[in-house]
Amino acid sequence: MDPLIGKLKLLDEADTGSLMTELRKRETPTILGFLNQHAYNIAQRHPKIYESFFEVNYLLRDGVGIKMACLLNGVEPKANLNGSDFIPRLIEDFVGDSEDHYELFALGTQEPWLSDGARELFGDRPFHALDGFQKSGDYLQFVTSRHVKGRFPIIVLAMGMPKQEQIAVQLRDALDTPALLICGGAILDFAAQRFPRAPLLMRRFGLEWLFRLLIEPRRLFKRYALGIPLFFYYLSRNAFGKQRNGGDWNVLEREP
Repeated sequence: MDPLIGKLKLLDEADTGSLMTELRKRETPTILGFLNQHAYNIAQRHPKIYESFFEVNYLLRDGVGIKMACLLNGVEPKANLNGSDFIPRLIEDFVGDSEDHYELFALGTQEPWLSDGARELFGDRPFHALDGFQKSGDYLQFVTSRHVKGRFPIIVLAMGMPKQEQIAVQLRDALDTPALLICGGAILDFAAQRFPRAPLLMRRFGLEWLFRLLIEPRRLFKRYALGIPLFFYYLSRNAFGKQRNGGDWNVLEREP
């Protein structure tokens, strides 16, 4: 099996509650991430990005492309847990009315979408926000200087790959408290309505990528019009035994 597909934690919708309970009980900082077609493509070309996905403790399936990849690898793809829908549910389930137990961080994008997206994502709860154009060490200093001992940090990283995964690993290694680090890509931009979501019907049929291509053809042409055929090339190559970049699939996987 393709190790990147094997890394996925595949869940039915009914199992998401158990996942949230499991995340709440974790006694160490935990990274949650998402794998979609675009991320899979980038990972095939850049070893550091490929390896960064194995630093993620829980990697969820995002999109119809990875559904096809699962089927090609002989595994049931189960539910599509894309970040734009799942992250708000996760935060609401975690925090609820217990906001004094948690502290919320939004790291990524730029103003005004940073603050607008964080307010939409976190509701009227207090939060700390820093744009996505700082040096890696600045995020570590920002979080640790604002962390209140005894509280559970929920940190949404929305600055794209591989920066968000690299910073998540740095934070995980530095924090000495349970924490949830969410690699959310464009979640703050979507929450702030900087980029519109596809109509619900298109989302249900796995066509959100087509909607995004139609409204942003110049920016997303390469990602989808060229990226989708490339994605199927990579899937076929990997499924039929050729090793990524002619190398070894032996990558150290971190246990959840």
